[in-house]
Order: sequence, then C-alpha cells, then structure tokens
Amino acid sequence: MLKYAILFVALFGVCATATMTESEYQSEFANFVTDFEKSYSHDEFFYRFTVFKQNLLFIAKHNSEGHSFTVGVNEFADLTPEEFAKTFKGFNGRTNNYFRSLNTVEDKIPEGMDDSLDWVAQGAVTPVKNQGQCGSCWAFSTTGSTEGANFLKTGTLNSYSEQQLVDCAGSTGNMGCNGGLMDDAFQWIIQNGGICLESDYPYTAADGTCQTTCQSSGTVSNFTDVTQGSEDSLMTQLLAGPTSIAIDAAGSGFQLYSGGVYSKFCGKSLDHGVLLVGYGTDSGQDYWKIKNSWGASWGEQGYIRFIRGKDECGLADSASRPNA
Repeated sequence: MLKYAILFVALFGVCATATMTESEYQSEFANFVTDFEKSYSHDEFFYRFTVFKQNLLFIAKHNSEGHSFTVGVNEFADLTPEEFAKTFKGFNGRTNNYFRSLNTVEDKIPEGMDDSLDWVAQGAVTPVKNQGQCGSCWAFSTTGSTEGANFLKTGTLNSYSEQQLVDCAGSTGNMGCNGGLMDDAFQWIIQNGGICLESDYPYTAADGTCQTTCQSSGTVSNFTDVTQGSEDSLMTQLLAGPTSIAIDAAGSGFQLYSGGVYSKFCGKSLDHGVLLVGYGTDSGQDYWKIKNSWGASWGEQGYIRFIRGKDECGLADSASRPNA
C-alpha cells in the first residue's frame, strides 16, 4: 500500500471537495481495498479510486437528504452503476414463449393475518449466498423458494445447487451466467425430477458442463404465478412460503443500499431475481423483506426492505412460488 500512497500524492494532489481532503479520500479507499481484499493493476487502481470518490459523494449527498433508507460503502463501491448492472444481476424477463403456471391464486388478502411474517426466523431460509460475477440471480431466487417449499413439506432445510441450474437448465430457456427466469428453472426441476444439494454440486460463479452424477434432493411438483402487479396476490403466496420475485435493481441507491425501507429510487424494468421472505412495519412504514444474493456484507446483512403497497421496483410483476 505504501507505493500506492506515494502515487496518490503525485497524481491526486488537489482536494475533491471542501469537506473532505484528498488525504481522507485516500485513507477511505485504502481501507476499502484492505477490507474487501481488492486487487487492481496500476492503471485500474487509479480509475477505481476515481469511481470510489464519486460513490462517496453520492453516499454523503443521499444520506443528508432524509430518505427512508441509507447507503454506504460496500464491496461494490468501486463500480459505476453501468458496470455493476452488467455483472451482478441476470433476470431475463419475457412476455411470451416461456413456461407459465397453470395454477391461479386469490387476489384477496386473507382475513386475520398477522402484523408481520419472517420466514427467516421460522427456519425456512438458508443463509445469504453470493452469486459473484455471474448473472445467475435467477438461480439463487429459484433455489431460495425451492428450499423454503421443501422445508415446509419435510421440516428439513437443505441448501440446493445454483450451479446445477446454471449448467443444466438451458433446456427450458435459461442461459447460465447470461441470465434466466425462475419459472423456466422451476419447470426444469420438475422435468429433471428434482435438484441436487449444493454440497454435491458446488457453486463456481461460472458457466460449466452439466454434471449428472449427483442425486436429486429437493423437488418441485408445480408452481404458481402471482397476478401481475397485485400485491394482494403476492401476499397470498408469501403467506404460503418464500416466494421468488423479480425487481428493478437499477442505480446507485440499490447498489450501495445499507439499511432502511427502500423507496422511490427505481422503475419497473425488471433485471434482478431475489427472494421475498417476509413483511412487517417499521416506524409506520409497511415493508416487504427480501433476501438478495450478493453476500452478507451488502444491505442489512444480505437483505433489503422495500416499501409495501406501491409495487415498488415491480416486485409483484413477475413473482412465482413453487410447491414441493
């Protein structure tokens, strides 16, 4: 780090803002590099430092404006939103020519439901995983809801193989690290007669050759699509178990999210598959609780809360839940 500190002085001698000195920026970036074990070439190092400074400015501005959620430095703070979007998502929504559920669901919320629900606390959700630099969010969303469905059927929580879906589920329309769709993945599990344990088919964060030696553990008998845009329909499914959803995860607000109830920073251009695991109310704000697949250092230990009642980021626009 000493040689980089010397280069900092030589190349970045002018303060970027009146409130933070260049030395302070350098110190923050040095801590970031160490904390997240970053490794750059010489030229890339200074480009990443420039991006990091811009993200620090965004963080300071956003957190001073009184929003319902905060942002902060995480492992993605050296990426522009455009760079981030190309690497860490992977939901491929389609309007036709894909498997749709034959099941229907009520759009009316049941009477007498509790004020909150957390499938994590009820043991139906595996620890937060990390898709790495592979557009396989769809696979993690699929395994998450499948893990929950099998837990509710058997009482045993197992972690299922995202890599098997990445490598093998192309026959139903998925494209590995280049994206996919949860309904197509559920259909593949049905046709395959199940999905293997993660321990038997470990994740590599890269496309690979389909392996057929592992024994299927989890099953999907069918799946149900949520009525597009209906949060009542979504709630009905969530009450039955963890539910796969797609969202618009665009922009620095989502990339650098650190806590609170996410609101007003997205559209409905669905590009990321995640897992809906609960709901509740915080300081008068109704929210949905969502499990992401970017590791536990992101967000609220790997989770994010969305404002409820506004179809925020299109979360009810392409949701589905499997039955074991």
